[in-house]
Order: sequence, then C-alpha cells, then structure tokens
Amino acid sequence: MTTIAIPVKLRDVVEAMDLPSQDWQSYLNRDTGEIVTATDEDRWLVEDGMSLDDVPAWQQESLPKVREALESDRFLALPGSFEIHEWSIMERFARDQTGDRPADELLDSLHGRGAFRMFRSAVRQLGLEDDWCRFRESAFEEIAKEWLEAHGIRYQR
Repeated sequence: MTTIAIPVKLRDVVEAMDLPSQDWQSYLNRDTGEIVTATDEDRWLVEDGMSLDDVPAWQQESLPKVREALESDRFLALPGSFEIHEWSIMERFARDQTGDRPADELLDSLHGRGAFRMFRSAVRQLGLEDDWCRFRESAFEEIAKEWLEAHGIRYQR
C-alpha cells in the first residue's frame, strides 16, 4: 500500500463525510489524497456505461473522476451514513445534557417518525444549536481519525 506523502487534511475528510444524502458517497485516493464525491446518479451513469456524449456538459467533467474512484483500487470509500450512524451521535448528545428537561426533550424527539427533524427542532427550541454543532463536528472528526488510522493514512488538523 502506498502512503500519501503529504498528510490529508482532517477537515477535508470530515467535510467529504458530511453529505446531504445517504445516496452520496465520497472516496479518498490513498496515493494522492484527492477526494471524489459521487451522487447516486453519478454512480448509476458510470455503472451503466453511459457515454460522456449522452450526459449534460456539467457532468462530463466529473464522471471520469467518479469512474476512476469506483473502478480503481487506489480509492477507498470514506465512512458513509451507515458507519457514521448519526442517530447514535444525537442520542449521545442528548444523554450528555445536564438537567432533566433538555435531556428528556432531546431523547423523546429521537423516537418515531421524523426523528431527525424533531431532534433539530428540539435543539433549536432549547437553544443548543452551537453545542450540537460542536458535538457533531467532534464526533465526525473522531470517526474520520479512526478511519484514517485504520487505513494507515496520515492526516493533519
């Protein structure tokens, strides 16, 4: 396995893991440190063997990189939604709150349909947005560090 000469920026890895949809996936080139993010549509087009002539101009630039990320053993898939398990991060945050009311409200919000939306609403109502953002960021950083270390990839803050 080749190691990256220049350490990967932890911030870049965390941002690449924090995707807007569970259907997206980011990949890290273990030789260069390059990160490629692919949507589910990008992956479908590559896997279906679509010609670049058949896709819009804005996709023609990104699809060769997506193809390389999917087909090359130099690229590793970064932790996705299943490895990150954001619901557990929210639960840990709720349990870390002092006082019965905030902890209870946050834990109650995590049950049933729309738990992610309800949790964000409870965080907002309790005035804990900044605390939640810091906690979530720290959790993502820990996941990224563990993943990088497990793959022997150097990183810097």
